[in-house]
Amino acid sequence: MSILVTGGAGYIGSHMVLALADAGEDVVVIDNLSTGFAWAVDPRAKLITGDIADQALIGAIIKSHGVEAIVHFAGSIVVPDSITDPLGYYLNNTVKSRALVESAVTGGVRNFIFSSTAAVYGNPETQPVFETARPQPISPYGTSKLMTEWMLRDSHLAYGLNYVALRYFNVAGADPKGRSGQSTPRATHLIKVACQTALGQRTSMDVFGTDYDTPDGTCLRDYIHVSDLIGAHVKALAHLRSGGESGIFNCGYGKGYSVLEVIAAVEKAHGAPINKVLGPRRAGDPAAIVAGAARVRDILGWVPAHDDLDEIVTSALAWEQHLMRRNAA
Repeated sequence: MSILVTGGAGYIGSHMVLALADAGEDVVVIDNLSTGFAWAVDPRAKLITGDIADQALIGAIIKSHGVEAIVHFAGSIVVPDSITDPLGYYLNNTVKSRALVESAVTGGVRNFIFSSTAAVYGNPETQPVFETARPQPISPYGTSKLMTEWMLRDSHLAYGLNYVALRYFNVAGADPKGRSGQSTPRATHLIKVACQTALGQRTSMDVFGTDYDTPDGTCLRDYIHVSDLIGAHVKALAHLRSGGESGIFNCGYGKGYSVLEVIAAVEKAHGAPINKVLGPRRAGDPAAIVAGAARVRDILGWVPAHDDLDEIVTSALAWEQHLMRRNAA
């Protein structure tokens, strides 16, 4: 029996592959390598280059590898891009996910873990935001993920497909052992951009909006270390395997940091100031969003081990330095 990881050559997916392989699981990865890297996939896993919408391919993988669970990371994730190309996001995140879910149902896969997002909440009326809040996404990205959550809910009721949807808040940092990290050169993640700027890979970085209703006027986010996020996935898999109920869980620490606070943490880790450009707001960005994170702890038994902004930033900076050395070799 094996576990199929979609998007396993990407940032978060590659960390999941590491965790599963470390636990002795048989892992198969499917990735079209549009944003991921074959070298990022742990050699203990089998990498198949392909598209999750290729139902003949997915069906063959499920059958030949005895897939018992799917962990679904593949998709597009840049909020501003979703606003300029909504149909592209509905294709990658919704239409292709529908094909994958159908392949799971047809192939007899019982358990499905989905990489969702806090963007389904939009601009929440209260902080922190809990899973019981009414979803009201303000970007096609958030809507595309919410639609997949609905498909999983309905597939559970109709076909018995068990699922956990994990709503990520802001994922950052890198594997503590230095085996993987955020490797996309032009990624838009704040901490990666700040680290690249600190190391001279960018001449400056933009701060989008300084007039929000937050303590320092910049957006407030709940940052979660990627290894802790993966820990929640591991717990979710164990939960489903033991017959736990399907459901939705926030993944965050329950506290927020502003853009300027994050930049200050990177400056502290690097030991020098960063050239930042203060600019206007960016479409699709809520002022603040912080996780109500009790449910994932209470039901899945998740306990974070890296709940520290300085640790998150330090690991991200170390990974960026590793990439510079790797690319120069």
